[in-house]
Amino acid sequence: MTSTASSTDTRQGRATEEQRPSWQHRLRRFGYSAGPRSDVRDRLVPPYAEPGARFWAAIGVRRETGDRLARWSGWGGPLLVTLLAGVLRFWNLGSPKAVIFDETYYAKDAWALVHRGYEVNWAKDANDLILQGNGHVSIPTDAAYVVHPPVGKYVIGLGELLFGFDPFGWRFMTALLGTLSVLMLCRIGRRLFRSTFLGCLAGALMAVDGLHFVMSRTSLLDGVLMFFVLAAFGCLVVDRDKARMRLAAALPVDADGVGRPDAHVAETTRLGLRPWRWGAGVMLGLAIGTKWNGLYVLAAFCVMAVLWDVASRRVAGARHPYSAALLRDTGLTFLATVPVAVAVYLASWTGWILSPADGSGGYFRNWAATDGKGGNWTVLPDWLRSMWHYEHEVYDFHVGLSSPHTYQSNPWSWLVTGRPVSYFYESPAPGKDGCPADAGEKCAREVLALGTPLLWWAACFALLYVLWRWAFRRDWRAGAIACAVAAGYLPWFLYQERTIFFFYAVVFVPFLCLAVAMLVGAILGPPGSGERRRVAGAAAAGVLVLLIAWNFIYFWPIYTGTAIPIDDWRSRMWLDTWV
Repeated sequence: MTSTASSTDTRQGRATEEQRPSWQHRLRRFGYSAGPRSDVRDRLVPPYAEPGARFWAAIGVRRETGDRLARWSGWGGPLLVTLLAGVLRFWNLGSPKAVIFDETYYAKDAWALVHRGYEVNWAKDANDLILQGNGHVSIPTDAAYVVHPPVGKYVIGLGELLFGFDPFGWRFMTALLGTLSVLMLCRIGRRLFRSTFLGCLAGALMAVDGLHFVMSRTSLLDGVLMFFVLAAFGCLVVDRDKARMRLAAALPVDADGVGRPDAHVAETTRLGLRPWRWGAGVMLGLAIGTKWNGLYVLAAFCVMAVLWDVASRRVAGARHPYSAALLRDTGLTFLATVPVAVAVYLASWTGWILSPADGSGGYFRNWAATDGKGGNWTVLPDWLRSMWHYEHEVYDFHVGLSSPHTYQSNPWSWLVTGRPVSYFYESPAPGKDGCPADAGEKCAREVLALGTPLLWWAACFALLYVLWRWAFRRDWRAGAIACAVAAGYLPWFLYQERTIFFFYAVVFVPFLCLAVAMLVGAILGPPGSGERRRVAGAAAAGVLVLLIAWNFIYFWPIYTGTAIPIDDWRSRMWLDTWV
């Protein structure tokens, strides 16, 4: 213990002597005071921004009370935004009382999964029977061929078990996850920007995004996938902070109490088991178990996590940060993500695996014992061989899917909301289904999966700003946002001949909102800006945010299936491609 302590003291002393010019030491005896130097610990773990005394005085709040409010706002602000999002999403959730768009697949698949462990073939009139009988229908036994993993359907099925096999029941869990995702985004944005205001703004923007709103009120898989992807991102951001805190705590401190970089510490410090990184692996496994495009997110986030480790060790003083991160961090990053994600994915198929292998269980469950009998891989369990065959067939289906659909779109049009998807449309006569009696002609009831246009169009500029910040300012926050958007968006350009839809974009909606919040922060002005600059920035940012909120309110009827006169509906079809 003594020898270790003395060597550490010697190393700290040597680092201090090397970093402080000798003339400063000589002048200290004459009262010389060196200028302020940055503490590397603040670069590793920047402090959170808090309102100053001037702000509290301006709004007539005592400093002590203001400090208490600032402490509470870290959770209070996000919870208030989440409350707003929850009220919006759960309001009249069972309307329309219908099976809308792909609910015809996932709602019934979920009900079968939670009761039988595998999906089944339903009768053609099953939707009508379910709605007329309030969900009291018998579940078929004939296994169905489905092309998506089971996690998202299990999530939907949990709501059905709690509240019944009806529209409210099969939409409950997507509404709950949509609401919780707003809370997560507020907290992630707060940690990312070190600003409670910008974090809450990002969450509020997502609360009023039309696509996220509609997907939260519909039992489709993509909203569930978005939740797990955002949760994985949040785990990695927390892990980054925890790792950098550990590095900062290990660094030497000079005679003035300032943390200094140290190559030895930066290159040899172990960062522990890092449970948040293992949590990210679990979330990514659940994402892949919901839809396969989670695989692209897994790859992108693993690369991002490794680069974060490299940057952390470089800031701490490592002379060879890449080799240090490769030696100390990369192996654990792989173990905490890829094997964990694979294990979670396999575990999600437990219901199918445990189903009978005699032809009365899940689809292809008996393949290894029938068509796949023999071969070079018989050493593997039959369930694994059957599952591999199933996955191969699903892959062939996905890459070959090119059947035309009325609402299919090209990913080039997604950011400008070029072709939204209509989930539900009716034309009630005056006096029926909410159509005003004095409407004069038929009304329109529609649920349109359309992002709030002004938010998405602002996000186009925000993404350009984020890319600029990352490329020319090396801002890690911008790089993280760009990485997450790219992971959810760019892979679809590989499948432009495939039948794909705009609502797939909900996976990267949270990161578009983070980009807009970052742009708003730039509009408000950097720290130390003059009063005139702050006022102008606040006015411009306020106008932008209010316009986005107004835009969401304006399109509310076509997000919720509210009956409106046909002329009012036409006035909301801003682009011909929305019809």
